[in-house]
Amino acid sequence: MAAATVNEHLPTPLDATSEPPPLFDGTTRLYISLICPYAQRTWITRNYKVQGLYDKIKVVPIDLQNRPAWYKEKVYPENKVPSLEHNGKVIGESLDLIKYIDSNFEGPSLLPNDHAKKQFAEDLIAYTDTFNKTVFTSFKGDTTKEAGPAFDHLENALSKFEDGPFFLGHEFSSVDVAYIPFVERFQIAFSALWNYNITAGRPKLAKWIEEVNKIDAYKPTKMDPKELVEQYKARFLAQ
Repeated sequence: MAAATVNEHLPTPLDATSEPPPLFDGTTRLYISLICPYAQRTWITRNYKVQGLYDKIKVVPIDLQNRPAWYKEKVYPENKVPSLEHNGKVIGESLDLIKYIDSNFEGPSLLPNDHAKKQFAEDLIAYTDTFNKTVFTSFKGDTTKEAGPAFDHLENALSKFEDGPFFLGHEFSSVDVAYIPFVERFQIAFSALWNYNITAGRPKLAKWIEEVNKIDAYKPTKMDPKELVEQYKARFLAQ
């Protein structure tokens, strides 16, 4: 189920002083930020698919606070991450890239063949923006009360299939990839900033987080909790 252990040394993020890599030379490059949850989705997907053959998709971290001009000018005009340079073109948007990487590279599939599970996957992935917006909006109000229904939605979704701890049962899937970067951050932030355990009274969510943390493709993508708390303090609690 889990991909091979990821033991990869990533280069220092490229910034405004950095020269571009040899663009469009046939190398497949995944441009990410080490702190961006949207980019983390694609980083996990890449790790899961390539299973140790990292040259198939080379990860290129970008410093979002000091972006190199060439990234917007020559790679991705949207000037955000993630983006994927593959076969002479560049595509973006994290949910699209999960599907693209899953479809275009060898390795374990991130979607089951079961029709009911595929349909449920589509519904859950369509809900991700609502989930994130609900939780982020709650930071401006009665945080724990307003965010509660979003976490309850995940708890209920995790009860749909009884054959395993993940959203689609026993198989780790694109749905888990889509949610874990945000749940990771919310769990840390709610605990540190509001003394609230998002898994309290939600045993399925607790088990899901526990099992996703065993996925080798995910482990190296996790943020430093202290850095995350400081980031959220500055972003959401600064007066």
